[in-house]
Amino acid sequence: MTSEPGEEDDARLSDAQLRALILGRDGQGAARLAFWQAATGGLAAPDAALERQLAADILAAMEQVPAERLRARRGPMLARAASTLRASAASSPASLRHAAAPGDVAISHLSHDFNGFFAVESLTLDHRRFDGATLGPVRREVFVACDAVTVLPWDPVRDRVLLVEQMRVGPLARGAANPWQLEAVAGRVDAGETPEQAARRESREEAGLTLGRLVQVAAYYPSPGAVSEFLWSYVAPVDLPDGRAGIHGLAEEAEDIRGHLLPFDKALELVASGEIANAPLILTLFWLAGQRDTLRAALI
Repeated sequence: MTSEPGEEDDARLSDAQLRALILGRDGQGAARLAFWQAATGGLAAPDAALERQLAADILAAMEQVPAERLRARRGPMLARAASTLRASAASSPASLRHAAAPGDVAISHLSHDFNGFFAVESLTLDHRRFDGATLGPVRREVFVACDAVTVLPWDPVRDRVLLVEQMRVGPLARGAANPWQLEAVAGRVDAGETPEQAARRESREEAGLTLGRLVQVAAYYPSPGAVSEFLWSYVAPVDLPDGRAGIHGLAEEAEDIRGHLLPFDKALELVASGEIANAPLILTLFWLAGQRDTLRAALI
């Protein structure tokens, strides 16, 4: 669906909040509308809330990132917008930590330093100190990644797990002599799907598994000091007979993923030896070590 700037019959602009966000009141509405349309390519987001958040993200980058660059990374931007909506809607208990109030953090400048599949942004901000004073302005850089999931398939009868192996650029960039990693099944939560749906989709794509029950282990920021990524980690009780592992992955995503079936205790040995050096998998294995007898009793 495409239209010229200002056309009243554009269905995406029928939402008054979206129109107000794009047009504003400063006389620059036509320029923002044209930029937004160029950045979206005339494609509507799956729902109105996502459309509004995507528009806000696009307009925030208007004078820093070319519209064609934003259009080329539409998938990651939609996933990022969905992550933002998910974060803003989530309950945030604060029984011990500081209970954030409006005005506790103020961002005075945001720059878009890099926009690819991932993004890097720099923020200038002030925030409330524990003594009540204000700290700042300070500059912080953040690696912007979307919400993601990890899934550990576990056979409660045979007490074995399925791990996946693939080459990872993180260890490669660090200088690791061997960048192949043993991991849980993992992937991004796309716009329009829940974390549970993403877990099931990724399990089909990376391991050829159709899952039944999912047991949530934890939901967490793996590296909150500089990365926006938020993870849901699951254990998936599933039948894992001999021969169930194989080589999987999507060719269009340049994936080359090998599965490994191994006894649960062997997986713990690989953590101790350092061969498993992947934080979500380590967290999930340690959680399962304490829960698997209870889970097995409930499942078998």
